Order: sequence, then C-alpha cells, then structure tokens
Amino acid sequence: MASQATAETLGLKPIPEFDGVFDIWPRGDRLKAIRAAVEEFKRRFKEQGQVIAVRSIDLAAAPYLTKFAFHGAARALNPYISIKNRMVVVRYHDFEGRQRILVWEPSEPEGSAEAPFYTQMIEKTQSSRLYRFLEHFTYKQYTTPLEALRTAGVAPEDVDYISFDHLHVQDPRLILPHFPNAKLLVQWREVATLQSMHPMQWYWYVEGGLDGIPNERLVLLDGDVELGPGVAIVWTPGHTDGNHSLVINTPDGVWVSSENGVASDNWQPHLSRIPGVREYAVNMRREVCPNANTLEDSIDQYDSMVKEKTIADPSRRDPRWKQVLPSSELAPWRRQWPVVPTHVHGPLNYGPRE
Repeated sequence: MASQATAETLGLKPIPEFDGVFDIWPRGDRLKAIRAAVEEFKRRFKEQGQVIAVRSIDLAAAPYLTKFAFHGAARALNPYISIKNRMVVVRYHDFEGRQRILVWEPSEPEGSAEAPFYTQMIEKTQSSRLYRFLEHFTYKQYTTPLEALRTAGVAPEDVDYISFDHLHVQDPRLILPHFPNAKLLVQWREVATLQSMHPMQWYWYVEGGLDGIPNERLVLLDGDVELGPGVAIVWTPGHTDGNHSLVINTPDGVWVSSENGVASDNWQPHLSRIPGVREYAVNMRREVCPNANTLEDSIDQYDSMVKEKTIADPSRRDPRWKQVLPSSELAPWRRQWPVVPTHVHGPLNYGPRE
C-alpha cells in the first residue's frame, strides 16, 4: 500500500513570511501584520519567475442567493443570481525544474447537486414555477472538466495536482477518477471538517465526499505553500477553516483566484455600482464585502480577503481593480440587473498550449 505523500516529500515549500499572522491578538493589530508579510512575500515571489502557461475555462453557471453573495448588502428584487464556476489550468516548473500541471477547481455539477443547499433547493422548488425559472434562467452548462482540459491542451494523465479553494459542494470521489495520476492538494483542516462536521458547516458539504479515496491521492497541507516559481497556494481561512487561494505570477503580474467573493466588487466595494454594496463599505467602514453563505469566522475571512487583494497586482486593463479572479464569478447577465459585476477581468490566457 502506497504511503501518503506530504508537501515536503513532493518538494512544496512553506511560505515563512506568513507564519503566525493569523495568531496575532488583538485582531485589530492583524491587518498591519498581514500587509507587511505580503510585501515581503510578494517581492521574493515575483523575483523567482513566472508560470509557463495559464488557461481559465468556465464550466457551468448555478443559482446562488443574492443575500449570500454580498453579505446581505446588495439591494435587488430577484433573490437569486447566477455564479459561473471556473476551472484554471496552470503549467509551471517545480523547484527541481520539472514541468508540472495543476488543475484548480475542476468542479462536477453532478457532485455539487448532492450538497444539502442544492438538494433542498431542488426539493422545495421542483413542483413550482420557481424551479422552472431557476433551471431556465440561472443554470447553464458550458463544458465538462475533461473537455476544458482538452481545450487547454492537456491530457488527463499528465495532471500532477488538483485543488479547490475549499470543498463546499464538491465530491472528490467523482472528480479524482478523471485525473488518474493526480493528487488532491487540500488543507488538513478541510479534511478534518469533513470527518467531523459541526451543524454550522453541514449545509454546504457533500457528506462522505472523501470516503474511499486512498490516502496516497491526498496531500494534506498546513497553511501556505509554494509549488514552484510563480505558483503558490496561500491559506485564507474564514469562509471555511481550510480555505485556501491560488496565487500565480504571469506576464501581467500576480493574480489570485478565490471564492471569498463572487465579483471584483467584493474585494473593492468602494468602486461597486451594485446598489447597497458601496454603502455597506462606507457605513460599516469596511474595505471588503465577504461572500457570506457561511461565516465560520467572519473576521478571519475579512483578513483573508485583505491578504488576497494585497497580494494581487493592479489590472493592466484598468489599474483601479486588483487582479483577484473569483473561482465562482457573478454572471454579467442583464436579467440579474442591478446585481451585475461592476468589473469583469475575463478569462486568463497566458503562454503556450502545449
């Protein structure tokens, strides 16, 4: 029986700059420490180099409650919006010079439908006009993870790692078989949550989602790690205990992919044109507006979003906006007006396909 690989045996490197920043007390002192740590990390991270190639591909759009998306701040008649699940394929060299492939967020809608939030929503609306509305106006399948992989010029057997920002509405039992040689990079805290869920966590997880997965397919992370020059996974707790975010260095600078928000408006609410979001930021004296379907620790999530947007570089297309790419992004559909994103970065497309 193969033994479980660790970050160390795979050559992943811990990020020392972030050691202990989430332990700082009182919490009001933490943001200054996070910004200082990001400055040190980012200087070193960018000097190491860039990834080989990045492709992002939209997989599916799914219904989501408007009140969750902006912590109850957005004002709208429609209680539902759509969020588009996005898969990111990253080619990079590890620290020993070997070419590696990471697939970020290869979600399977069939598995997501098993989460209690979606099963209950379907049960409550299936015999009503609301269900037909949700099915027709908020759901759309663009492609599958395997088709998206082919679009990126990658064979499933060549994928080294897959990962998700967290395991809400994910069933790795359906996903890992698509990638026969890949290991799942996951925070040990996220695995522990699935092994013993608190009632406040249960609603969004697929129960038993890790059952039967061999230990050798899992790599348990403990915080922030670099996979190679130009690619890192940083621990961003709060939305869930084991939440983490993808960081990549590209020709346009540093990008962060996260589900702590569903639109650029979440990280920069003072620029938002969505009714209620800017007012939320001004009245509450807050610089971010969290995606708040769960609030395992709202202060941690706030601090994590500050960490993310401080890591991200300004957009080359519009420097007012930081390059934070939601892994599940608010669809820019007019039928959701006025809850449409103020700014959309568009897909990531860097480097050769093969």
